[in-house]
Amino acid sequence: MRKIESQRAPECLMSSHGNPCFGYFDGPVTSLGLKQFHYLNEMDKPASALARYLNYKQFQFVNIVTPRFVIGVAIADIRYVGTAFCYLYDISKNTLTETTWLRPLGTGYQLTPSPMSGVARMGGRNASVSFSIDGGVWRVSIATRSIRAEIALTPPVLSLPMAMCSPTGYSGWTYTQKHNGLKPAGELTINGEPQPLNKALAGYDFSAGYMRRETSWRWASINAHTHDGIVGLNLAAGVNETGCNENVFWINGERHLLGPVHFNFQRTTSAKGGRETQASWRIYSDNGQVELSFTPVNCRQEKLNLLLLKSNFRQYLGYYSGFIIDNFGNKHLLDDVLGLTEDHFARW
Repeated sequence: MRKIESQRAPECLMSSHGNPCFGYFDGPVTSLGLKQFHYLNEMDKPASALARYLNYKQFQFVNIVTPRFVIGVAIADIRYVGTAFCYLYDISKNTLTETTWLRPLGTGYQLTPSPMSGVARMGGRNASVSFSIDGGVWRVSIATRSIRAEIALTPPVLSLPMAMCSPTGYSGWTYTQKHNGLKPAGELTINGEPQPLNKALAGYDFSAGYMRRETSWRWASINAHTHDGIVGLNLAAGVNETGCNENVFWINGERHLLGPVHFNFQRTTSAKGGRETQASWRIYSDNGQVELSFTPVNCRQEKLNLLLLKSNFRQYLGYYSGFIIDNFGNKHLLDDVLGLTEDHFARW
Protein backbone atom coordinates (compact mmCIF):
# COMPACT_ATOMS: atom_id res chain seq x y z
CA MET A 1 0.00 0.00 0.00
CA ARG A 2 1.22 3.52 -0.80
CA LYS A 3 2.36 5.26 2.36
CA ILE A 4 1.02 8.75 2.98
CA GLU A 5 3.82 10.97 4.26
CA SER A 6 3.47 13.13 7.36
CA GLN A 7 5.65 15.83 8.92
CA ARG A 8 6.53 17.11 12.35
CA ALA A 9 3.78 19.37 13.68
CA PRO A 10 4.69 23.06 13.64
CA GLU A 11 4.37 25.07 16.83
CA CYS A 12 2.09 27.51 15.00
CA LEU A 13 -0.06 26.55 12.04
CA MET A 14 0.73 29.88 10.32
CA SER A 15 4.07 30.71 8.77
CA SER A 16 5.84 34.02 9.35
CA HIS A 17 4.02 35.30 6.24
CA GLY A 18 0.61 34.38 7.64
CA ASN A 19 0.06 31.36 5.41
CA PRO A 20 -1.16 28.02 6.79
CA CYS A 21 1.07 24.97 6.74
CA PHE A 22 -0.71 22.23 4.79
CA GLY A 23 -0.35 18.47 5.05
CA TYR A 24 -0.35 15.70 7.67
CA PHE A 25 1.31 16.15 11.06
CA ASP A 26 2.73 13.71 13.60
CA GLY A 27 0.96 15.40 16.49
CA PRO A 28 -1.10 18.46 17.38
CA VAL A 29 -0.08 22.01 16.58
CA THR A 30 0.09 24.22 19.65
CA SER A 31 -1.54 27.28 18.08
CA LEU A 32 -3.72 27.80 15.02
CA GLY A 33 -2.25 31.30 14.66
CA LEU A 34 -5.59 32.97 13.99
CA LYS A 35 -4.22 36.49 14.51
CA GLN A 36 -1.28 35.84 12.18
CA PHE A 37 -3.46 34.42 9.36
CA HIS A 38 -3.24 36.57 6.21
CA TYR A 39 -6.91 36.29 5.22
CA LEU A 40 -7.94 37.69 1.82
CA ASN A 41 -11.38 38.04 0.26
CA GLU A 42 -12.31 36.87 -3.24
CA MET A 43 -10.88 40.09 -4.76
CA ASP A 44 -7.52 39.60 -3.02
CA LYS A 45 -8.14 42.39 -0.52
CA PRO A 46 -7.55 41.95 3.21
CA ALA A 47 -10.71 40.56 4.77
CA SER A 48 -12.58 42.86 7.14
CA ALA A 49 -12.51 42.34 10.88
CA LEU A 50 -16.16 41.25 10.72
CA ALA A 51 -15.40 38.66 8.00
CA ARG A 52 -12.42 37.35 9.96
CA TYR A 53 -14.70 36.82 12.95
CA LEU A 54 -17.83 35.46 11.25
CA ASN A 55 -16.12 33.15 8.75
CA TYR A 56 -14.16 31.19 11.36
CA LYS A 57 -15.96 28.04 12.53
CA GLN A 58 -15.01 25.47 15.15
CA PHE A 59 -16.45 22.31 16.66
CA GLN A 60 -15.34 19.61 19.06
CA PHE A 61 -16.83 16.14 19.56
CA VAL A 62 -16.20 13.22 21.91
CA ASN A 63 -17.57 9.69 21.57
CA ILE A 64 -17.46 7.26 24.51
CA VAL A 65 -18.42 3.60 24.01
CA THR A 66 -19.01 1.15 26.87
CA PRO A 67 -20.47 -2.37 26.64
CA ARG A 68 -23.88 -0.94 27.63
CA PHE A 69 -23.95 2.65 26.38
CA VAL A 70 -22.74 5.08 23.74
CA ILE A 71 -22.28 8.75 24.62
CA GLY A 72 -21.87 11.51 22.06
CA VAL A 73 -20.99 15.07 23.11
CA ALA A 74 -20.42 18.04 20.79
CA ILE A 75 -19.80 21.77 21.21
CA ALA A 76 -19.79 24.05 18.16
CA ASP A 77 -19.16 27.74 17.54
CA ILE A 78 -20.56 28.91 14.20
CA ARG A 79 -20.28 32.56 15.26
CA TYR A 80 -23.95 33.48 14.83
CA VAL A 81 -24.81 30.92 17.51
CA GLY A 82 -23.17 28.33 19.71
CA THR A 83 -24.70 24.87 19.89
CA ALA A 84 -24.08 21.71 21.87
CA PHE A 85 -25.62 18.31 22.41
CA CYS A 86 -25.09 15.30 24.64
CA TYR A 87 -26.86 12.06 23.84
CA LEU A 88 -27.04 8.73 25.61
CA TYR A 89 -27.67 5.60 23.57
CA ASP A 90 -28.73 2.42 25.39
CA ILE A 91 -27.40 -0.44 23.25
CA SER A 92 -29.66 -3.22 24.56
CA LYS A 93 -32.85 -1.14 24.42
CA ASN A 94 -31.96 0.73 21.19
CA THR A 95 -33.13 3.99 22.79
CA LEU A 96 -31.57 7.43 22.53
CA THR A 97 -32.09 10.40 24.86
CA GLU A 98 -30.40 13.77 24.57
CA THR A 99 -29.83 17.21 26.03
CA THR A 100 -29.26 20.19 23.71
CA TRP A 101 -28.10 23.79 24.12
CA LEU A 102 -28.35 26.87 21.88
CA ARG A 103 -26.64 30.18 22.71
CA PRO A 104 -26.67 33.39 20.60
CA LEU A 105 -23.70 35.40 19.34
CA GLY A 106 -20.86 34.16 21.50
CA THR A 107 -22.67 34.42 24.84
CA GLY A 108 -22.78 31.71 27.47
CA TYR A 109 -20.17 29.39 25.94
CA GLN A 110 -16.52 29.15 24.96
CA LEU A 111 -14.19 27.05 22.81
CA THR A 112 -10.42 26.88 22.79
CA PRO A 113 -8.59 27.72 19.54
CA SER A 114 -5.64 25.53 20.60
CA PRO A 115 -5.58 21.76 19.96
CA MET A 116 -3.05 21.44 22.81
CA SER A 117 -4.63 23.41 25.65
CA GLY A 118 -7.71 25.27 26.81
CA VAL A 119 -11.34 24.70 27.72
CA ALA A 120 -14.57 24.37 25.73
CA ARG A 121 -17.82 24.51 27.65
CA MET A 122 -21.54 25.09 27.35
CA GLY A 123 -24.46 24.70 29.68
CA GLY A 124 -26.08 26.19 32.72
CA ARG A 125 -27.05 25.47 36.29
CA ASN A 126 -29.05 22.31 35.49
CA ALA A 127 -26.89 20.71 32.78
CA SER A 128 -23.48 21.33 31.24
CA VAL A 129 -20.70 19.77 29.18
CA SER A 130 -17.05 20.73 28.88
CA PHE A 131 -13.79 19.59 27.29
CA SER A 132 -10.47 20.50 28.89
CA ILE A 133 -7.26 19.97 26.91
CA ASP A 134 -3.95 19.94 28.77
CA GLY A 135 -0.79 18.99 26.93
CA GLY A 136 -2.91 17.42 24.19
CA VAL A 137 -4.76 15.14 26.65
CA TRP A 138 -8.54 15.55 26.64
CA ARG A 139 -10.72 15.55 29.75
CA VAL A 140 -14.49 15.38 29.51
CA SER A 141 -16.97 16.64 32.07
CA ILE A 142 -20.70 15.90 31.71
CA ALA A 143 -23.53 16.84 34.05
CA THR A 144 -27.00 16.06 32.67
CA ARG A 145 -30.10 14.42 34.07
CA SER A 146 -28.85 10.97 32.99
CA ILE A 147 -25.06 11.32 32.95
CA ARG A 148 -22.36 12.36 35.39
CA ALA A 149 -18.83 12.00 34.05
CA GLU A 150 -15.29 13.15 34.82
CA ILE A 151 -13.16 11.27 32.31
CA ALA A 152 -9.66 11.58 30.81
CA LEU A 153 -9.03 10.17 27.34
CA THR A 154 -5.67 8.41 27.37
CA PRO A 155 -3.99 7.34 24.12
CA PRO A 156 -1.88 4.19 23.95
CA VAL A 157 1.85 4.77 24.36
CA LEU A 158 3.38 6.32 21.21
CA SER A 159 0.00 6.40 19.43
CA LEU A 160 -0.31 9.34 17.02
CA PRO A 161 -3.47 11.32 16.31
CA MET A 162 -4.59 12.14 12.80
CA ALA A 163 -3.76 15.84 12.42
CA MET A 164 -3.90 17.69 9.12
CA CYS A 165 -4.57 21.02 7.46
CA SER A 166 -5.96 21.48 3.96
CA PRO A 167 -6.92 24.47 1.77
CA THR A 168 -10.63 25.31 1.75
CA GLY A 169 -12.41 27.46 -0.80
CA TYR A 170 -10.57 30.44 -2.31
CA SER A 171 -8.39 31.47 0.62
CA GLY A 172 -9.57 29.47 3.63
CA TRP A 173 -8.24 26.41 5.43
CA THR A 174 -9.45 23.60 7.68
CA TYR A 175 -7.46 22.06 10.52
CA THR A 176 -8.72 18.66 11.69
CA GLN A 177 -7.38 16.54 14.54
CA LYS A 178 -8.88 13.21 15.57
CA HIS A 179 -7.83 10.26 17.69
CA ASN A 180 -9.83 7.06 18.21
CA GLY A 181 -9.20 3.91 20.21
CA LEU A 182 -8.46 5.89 23.38
CA LYS A 183 -8.95 4.45 26.86
CA PRO A 184 -11.22 6.48 29.17
CA ALA A 185 -10.24 6.74 32.82
CA GLY A 186 -12.14 8.34 35.65
CA GLU A 187 -15.76 8.20 36.79
CA LEU A 188 -18.94 7.62 34.80
CA THR A 189 -22.40 7.35 36.32
CA ILE A 190 -25.51 6.75 34.22
CA ASN A 191 -28.96 7.04 35.76
CA GLY A 192 -27.36 6.89 39.20
CA GLU A 193 -25.45 3.66 38.47
CA PRO A 194 -21.62 3.72 38.33
CA GLN A 195 -20.27 2.31 35.06
CA PRO A 196 -17.03 0.32 34.77
CA LEU A 197 -14.60 1.75 32.23
CA ASN A 198 -12.20 -1.20 31.91
CA LYS A 199 -13.72 -2.16 28.52
CA ALA A 200 -14.70 1.34 27.40
CA LEU A 201 -13.14 3.18 24.45
CA ALA A 202 -13.34 6.74 23.20
CA GLY A 203 -12.36 9.17 20.47
CA TYR A 204 -12.27 12.93 19.96
CA ASP A 205 -12.58 15.40 17.07
CA PHE A 206 -11.14 18.92 16.98
CA SER A 207 -11.99 20.78 13.75
CA ALA A 208 -11.59 24.48 13.03
CA GLY A 209 -10.88 26.94 10.29
CA TYR A 210 -12.19 29.20 7.55
CA MET A 211 -14.50 26.67 5.96
CA ARG A 212 -16.84 27.14 3.03
CA ARG A 213 -20.00 29.12 3.73
CA GLU A 214 -21.95 26.13 2.42
CA THR A 215 -20.53 22.67 2.97
CA SER A 216 -21.44 19.06 3.61
CA TRP A 217 -19.76 15.85 4.65
CA ARG A 218 -20.19 12.16 5.21
CA TRP A 219 -18.36 10.57 8.13
CA ALA A 220 -17.68 7.17 9.69
CA SER A 221 -16.21 6.37 13.10
CA ILE A 222 -15.40 3.24 15.12
CA ASN A 223 -14.03 2.66 18.62
CA ALA A 224 -14.18 -1.08 19.24
CA HIS A 225 -12.58 -4.22 20.65
CA THR A 226 -12.08 -6.86 17.93
CA HIS A 227 -10.25 -10.18 17.52
CA ASP A 228 -7.19 -8.21 16.35
CA GLY A 229 -7.27 -5.85 19.32
CA ILE A 230 -8.43 -2.26 19.76
CA VAL A 231 -9.64 -0.69 16.53
CA GLY A 232 -10.15 3.00 15.83
CA LEU A 233 -11.40 4.29 12.51
CA ASN A 234 -12.18 7.70 11.05
CA LEU A 235 -13.35 8.14 7.46
CA ALA A 236 -14.81 11.23 5.81
CA ALA A 237 -15.68 12.74 2.45
CA GLY A 238 -16.83 16.21 1.52
CA VAL A 239 -15.21 18.70 3.88
CA ASN A 240 -11.53 18.30 2.93
CA GLU A 241 -10.35 19.39 -0.50
CA THR A 242 -7.43 19.39 -2.98
CA GLY A 243 -6.19 15.86 -2.44
CA CYS A 244 -6.15 15.81 1.38
CA ASN A 245 -8.38 13.65 3.52
CA GLU A 246 -8.78 12.71 7.17
CA ASN A 247 -9.06 8.96 6.67
CA VAL A 248 -7.16 6.92 9.23
CA PHE A 249 -7.19 3.50 10.87
CA TRP A 250 -5.69 2.66 14.26
CA ILE A 251 -4.93 -0.89 15.37
CA ASN A 252 -3.74 -1.18 18.98
CA GLY A 253 -2.72 2.48 18.79
CA GLU A 254 -0.70 2.21 15.57
CA ARG A 255 -1.80 4.84 13.06
CA HIS A 256 -2.36 4.00 9.38
CA LEU A 257 -3.20 6.96 7.14
CA LEU A 258 -5.57 5.89 4.35
CA GLY A 259 -6.52 7.20 0.92
CA PRO A 260 -9.89 8.62 -0.18
CA VAL A 261 -13.15 6.71 0.31
CA HIS A 262 -16.66 6.80 -1.14
CA PHE A 263 -19.94 6.75 0.77
CA ASN A 264 -22.85 5.09 -1.02
CA PHE A 265 -26.22 5.38 0.70
CA GLN A 266 -29.79 6.46 0.01
CA ARG A 267 -31.25 9.43 1.81
CA THR A 268 -34.87 8.96 2.79
CA THR A 269 -37.63 11.06 4.27
CA SER A 270 -39.64 8.13 5.58
CA ALA A 271 -39.97 8.07 9.33
CA LYS A 272 -40.64 5.48 12.00
CA GLY A 273 -41.36 6.56 15.55
CA GLY A 274 -40.51 10.16 14.66
CA ARG A 275 -37.03 9.31 13.34
CA GLU A 276 -35.76 8.67 9.86
CA THR A 277 -35.10 5.11 8.80
CA GLN A 278 -32.32 4.08 6.44
CA ALA A 279 -31.01 1.15 4.51
CA SER A 280 -27.39 0.01 4.71
CA TRP A 281 -24.46 2.16 3.62
CA ARG A 282 -21.45 1.04 1.60
CA ILE A 283 -18.15 2.75 2.42
CA TYR A 284 -15.20 1.77 0.23
CA SER A 285 -11.97 2.88 -1.39
CA ASP A 286 -11.00 2.52 -5.05
CA ASN A 287 -7.76 0.75 -4.14
CA GLY A 288 -9.58 -2.01 -2.23
CA GLN A 289 -8.13 -1.08 1.15
CA VAL A 290 -11.55 -0.30 2.69
CA GLU A 291 -14.74 -2.29 2.07
CA LEU A 292 -17.42 -1.80 4.71
CA SER A 293 -21.16 -2.03 5.08
CA PHE A 294 -22.98 -0.09 7.79
CA THR A 295 -26.49 -0.89 9.01
CA PRO A 296 -28.13 1.96 10.99
CA VAL A 297 -30.30 1.11 14.00
CA ASN A 298 -30.87 4.57 15.51
CA CYS A 299 -30.29 8.23 14.68
CA ARG A 300 -29.62 11.55 16.37
CA GLN A 301 -30.90 14.25 14.00
CA GLU A 302 -31.57 17.97 13.85
CA LYS A 303 -32.87 20.24 11.10
CA LEU A 304 -32.60 24.03 11.26
CA ASN A 305 -33.77 26.30 8.44
CA LEU A 306 -33.16 29.90 9.55
CA LEU A 307 -32.64 33.13 7.64
CA LEU A 308 -28.85 32.98 7.54
CA LEU A 309 -28.23 29.41 8.64
CA LYS A 310 -29.22 25.93 7.58
CA SER A 311 -28.28 22.62 9.14
CA ASN A 312 -29.46 19.15 8.19
CA PHE A 313 -27.66 16.88 10.64
CA ARG A 314 -28.02 13.12 11.00
CA GLN A 315 -25.69 10.98 13.10
CA TYR A 316 -26.48 7.27 12.92
CA LEU A 317 -25.61 4.49 15.33
CA GLY A 318 -25.29 1.05 13.84
CA TYR A 319 -23.10 -1.90 12.95
CA TYR A 320 -20.18 -2.33 10.57
CA SER A 321 -19.12 -5.43 8.70
CA GLY A 322 -16.37 -5.87 6.12
CA PHE A 323 -12.63 -5.31 6.18
CA ILE A 324 -9.82 -2.77 6.33
CA ILE A 325 -6.33 -3.49 5.01
CA ASP A 326 -3.62 -1.64 6.92
CA ASN A 327 -0.53 -0.13 5.34
CA PHE A 328 1.46 -3.33 5.88
CA GLY A 329 -1.06 -5.37 3.90
CA ASN A 330 -2.74 -7.02 6.90
CA LYS A 331 -6.50 -7.52 6.51
CA HIS A 332 -8.65 -6.74 9.57
CA LEU A 333 -12.16 -8.18 9.53
CA LEU A 334 -15.13 -6.45 11.15
CA ASP A 335 -18.29 -8.40 11.97
CA ASP A 336 -21.22 -6.41 13.41
CA VAL A 337 -18.99 -3.86 15.11
CA LEU A 338 -20.79 -0.91 16.67
CA GLY A 339 -19.97 2.52 15.29
CA LEU A 340 -21.24 5.84 13.93
CA THR A 341 -21.89 7.49 10.59
CA GLU A 342 -22.95 11.04 9.83
CA ASP A 343 -24.57 12.90 6.95
CA HIS A 344 -24.47 16.69 7.38
CA PHE A 345 -25.31 19.73 5.29
CA ALA A 346 -24.45 23.14 6.71
CA ARG A 347 -24.86 26.73 5.56
CA TRP A 348 -23.06 28.80 8.16
